Amino acid sequence: MINKENSPVEWAGLMYELEDASEHLSVLISEIENDPEFDETDFNIQLQHIFSHLSRAWHRRKFDREISELEWVVASKFPIELNQS
Repeated sequence: MINKENSPVEWAGLMYELEDASEHLSVLISEIENDPEFDETDFNIQLQHIFSHLSRAWHRRKFDREISELEWVVASKFPIELNQS
């Protein structure tokens, strides 16, 4: 696991992903509770966005260097088993 002292830039990226996921999750919860028109499509889109942040955080925890564009794409993917109804 990377740490702030040895990999400050990568640590900042990891923290960004977690903080952004937290922010979007709060918005999702608020919308579910307060928007009577909130539906399955809205839920799916927002949850995939949140999961992308969490997935990138999971993958970035081990990178003590900048991740490549391909690694970013792979790390952002939503698991197929969670995308099935």
